[in-house]
Amino acid sequence: MLVRPASSAAPHAPKSWRTRLRQRLLWLWHHEASHGQKARGLAAGVFTGCFPIFGLQTLFGIALASLVRGNHILAAAGTWISNPLTYVPLYWFNYAVGCRVLGPGPALPTLQQIQQSGIWDLGLAISSRLLLGSALVGLVSALLFGGLYWWLLEHHHRRSAHS
Repeated sequence: MLVRPASSAAPHAPKSWRTRLRQRLLWLWHHEASHGQKARGLAAGVFTGCFPIFGLQTLFGIALASLVRGNHILAAAGTWISNPLTYVPLYWFNYAVGCRVLGPGPALPTLQQIQQSGIWDLGLAISSRLLLGSALVGLVSALLFGGLYWWLLEHHHRRSAHS
């Protein structure tokens, strides 16, 4: 019978949440895909994340990533550009951009009005400005985030190739 010393760790000791998170992030970073596929996936997710389609952003992001041959995992991650902390400032900014293009619209509804009737029930004037602003902000954000991510991947690849 083998006796294990008290000081040795069990072979399957539970990992801390930080270790698991780090491993998953490293897996995403090294996920098998070209730099272009990774960047297109992230861009697709960021684009769809700019739209107020709660609960469907991830599905639409993955579908768009499929169309542009992007990485699905990074598309899902990119949709988190909108999250409970960024909803209000992001959609307010999108509405303001839509107003710049289409002209002034009705005043933004109060939170109580949105809770009582929902944003889509407040009319075409608000929803059209919000959707146009979301499309424009999403397009610019997707190009910036996707382009920056591609550049970082290429830069990292060139640095590691020279080392």
